[in-house]
Order: sequence, then structure tokens, then C-alpha cells
Amino acid sequence: MFNKLRKGISSVIKKFKIKELNEKSLQKPVEELVNFMMKNEVASQAAFTIGDNLKRKLLKHEHERFKDIRPFVQETLRATIEEILTPPGSDFDLIEAIREKRADDDEPYIILMLGINGTGKTTSLAKLGRMMQKNKLSVVFAAADTFRAGAIDQIKEHGDNLGIKTIAHQYGGDPAAVAIDAIDHAISKDIDVVLIDTAGRMQNNDNLVRELEKVVRNAEPDFKIFVGDALTGNDIIRQAETFNERIGIDGIILTKMDADLRGGAALSVTNAIQKPILYIGVGQSYDDLKKFDPKGIAKDMVP
Repeated sequence: MFNKLRKGISSVIKKFKIKELNEKSLQKPVEELVNFMMKNEVASQAAFTIGDNLKRKLLKHEHERFKDIRPFVQETLRATIEEILTPPGSDFDLIEAIREKRADDDEPYIILMLGINGTGKTTSLAKLGRMMQKNKLSVVFAAADTFRAGAIDQIKEHGDNLGIKTIAHQYGGDPAAVAIDAIDHAISKDIDVVLIDTAGRMQNNDNLVRELEKVVRNAEPDFKIFVGDALTGNDIIRQAETFNERIGIDGIILTKMDADLRGGAALSVTNAIQKPILYIGVGQSYDDLKKFDPKGIAKDMVP
């Protein structure tokens, strides 16, 4: 991952040949770093935040004259990127939260999946289902995407492959009613987790968003996950900001991270909405959903 970003950052760091650390000496190399990041799909807000934080930390450092500053720049930049990737709530453990709720009462833990078409939302839901199974948790799927042709068949196929029941109505039906039926089924069968699929709401389509708001009011999900495609560049920011404003986002799954040469999406979306990335999609199999590791990602970006 992040081949292009990693090589470019290494190249920029080599230009930090500074005898004295001050605003003037840092201005040009920091600007070059910020510009490089923006060219590699790091949103301008995130790029400037990284540049400002890096400069602030470097100016606090007591640098010995004529000593090579580049190893310290590398270490500081890595720490700065890790901070960006670790917004409030990053220590949240979804599996532990499910177990805690199930220990406290008989209600299932309800997870709602959000995102536009084509981001891998339904596939990510199936991967989450597989993860729940591996952690000895029972699951039911709710096919609440009654809008897109083929959506119900898709989630049913995933359910059949995994041995997970899918609650579905007909196309064009009420998504909120599907969600409620799935929750009622989970209660009656003592199932631990309800995973609710939703239509790929275009973030600027008010009618579809209002329908999704109805699902949230009726299902009262414990956790709402936004699924974003790491290869969509700055579009992911607009999507995440709108969903967060209208619906509320608790956590993020980034898909196609294994194909991301730039790394801009992870930095941009966490900086924009201050919500943690829980998992990343790194392949097509049901087991290709990995826990997000900010420290490891920062090391990948700044070797």
C-alpha cells in the first residue's frame, strides 16, 4: 500500500537539509511536503494540518547546529500522521461493545451500514458477518436496500455462502420495515447482531437520505458505519461529511486499501469528520477485512 506516497515523502524528507530550525528555514520544505500530499489525493485541510503540526513540533526541538535533521523530521512526520489517523474513539472495540451489550440485556446489537453505491458496502457487511462468526457471535442480515435492482439477491447470496439468514421484503418495499423485522427475528431467536444493509444513498439526494433517516429512527442502531472507497479521492470527504451531518457516523470502513498507492483517503476522511477507521478492506474474500492500525499505516507512509 501507499507506494507512491511513501516514495514521494522519502524524497521530500531528503531535502530537509537545515542548519538552524526556524520559520524561514522550514517554510520551503514544509510547503513542498504539503503540495506533494495534495497532489496525491490528501485533502488540502489534512495536508495543511500535517504541515502545520510538523512545523510546530520541529520548532520546539532543540537542534544542534550542523547535525542532520532528517531522521528527526522522519520520526516527527510519522508521529504527526499517526495522530491524524487516531481521532477520538479510536480505541473503540466493536466486538467488545457487542459482548458488553449482550451481557447487559437480551437485545441484539444493531449495526447500520451507510455509503453510496459502488464502495463495497454490502460486501463489507458480509465480511463483518464473517468476523462476527469467527468471534462466536450469531448474526442476521437485513436487506434494507430495496431500491437498487439486484441488491436483495446480492446480500442473500452472501448470507447463503456464510450460513447467515437474510430478512428481506420485495423490491420497492419499506426499508425501515425490513430493519424492524430483522430486529424482531433476532430477538425471537436470541441472535447477537443485526447487520442492516441500506441503499447506496447519493449524498445529495434528499429523498433517499430522508428515507435513511426513517430507518435510523425506527431501528435505533447501536453503531453506524460509513463505508468509503479508498480510491475515490476527495469524493470520500464530501460523502462522509454529508452522512455524518444528516445521519451521524460512529466509525468507518475503508475498502480497496490494498490497491491504494497514495493513502490520501485515510488521512483525509479521519481529519475531516474526526471519526475512527475501524477496519480496512484488503481483498475479495470474506476474511479480507483487517483491523485498522494507525501506527502501522503511519510507518507504511513514512518508512
